[in-house]
Amino acid sequence: MAEKNITCVSEFLLIAFTDRPAWALPLFLLFLLIYLLTLLENLGMMSLIRADGQLHTPMYFFLGHLSFMDVCYSSAIVPQMLAVLLEHGATLSYSRCTTQFFLFTFFGSIDCYLLAVMAYDRYVAVCRPLLYVTIMTEKALWGLVAGAHGASLSSAFVRMVTAFTLSFCGNNEIDFIFCDLPPLLKLTCGDSYTQEVVIIVFAIFVILACMVVILVSYLFIIVAIVRIPSVGGRAKTFSTCASHLMVVSLFFGTFIFMYLRDNSGHSSQEDQVVSVFYTTVIPMLNPLIYSLRNKEVKEALRKVLERAQLS
Repeated sequence: MAEKNITCVSEFLLIAFTDRPAWALPLFLLFLLIYLLTLLENLGMMSLIRADGQLHTPMYFFLGHLSFMDVCYSSAIVPQMLAVLLEHGATLSYSRCTTQFFLFTFFGSIDCYLLAVMAYDRYVAVCRPLLYVTIMTEKALWGLVAGAHGASLSSAFVRMVTAFTLSFCGNNEIDFIFCDLPPLLKLTCGDSYTQEVVIIVFAIFVILACMVVILVSYLFIIVAIVRIPSVGGRAKTFSTCASHLMVVSLFFGTFIFMYLRDNSGHSSQEDQVVSVFYTTVIPMLNPLIYSLRNKEVKEALRKVLERAQLS
């Protein structure tokens, strides 16, 4: 058999949306606006939680961390995407692609774990109200957040090492907005079955573990709500969980659609639209969902605006 010349890839070329040059400027301005709103809303939410004493509760403690992670999560992806649109393609070195893949996986995993922790917090608040202060101590809060960071760090490191032990050769063009697993797998050469299995297993473990915690927590919450005799009491209790449920549905819905499906028969354009949604739109929507559906946040915001007008 004749020996084939194989050129190993030392850099990657992101070419998402470059097949439609007329869309570049409008998309650039749109995504820039979304990114600025994401920063403004999430940093504003963090400042509001810090400034208002009534928001110094476990639920808002976790929400503040979620807002910070959304800033990091979006910042790991969107600036690079803007560069791709502005320059009609962008070249990433092997190390930059590796770093971006790790950061995306790390921050995305933390979001998963934080949403699961927030579901547990709602379970304790609704089902164990008399023990809430005893269970959700400051030490417990920091322990849960530290656990989310530790678990995310380990899973992201394993996925990064496994993904980038693959051999990439030949074509180095990634028709995507960042260095993500599905487009990278298209560039591999040789047998990558073992690495793919490891990566997918870790992804499934993170998503399923978090979803089990969320589903079990809300199962107990629903049972507790049904037992409340008054309609008003049931509505008030459910309203404390509604925002979290909306965020969970958006976040996990898009992740499951993107990563836990059969990729055959799906176009790169479809994947790009989905990836834009979970990397740019969801981090922007999260603080809006929590502020528009939460009386405590709206009241805190009203106080801040009143103080600003008086000063």
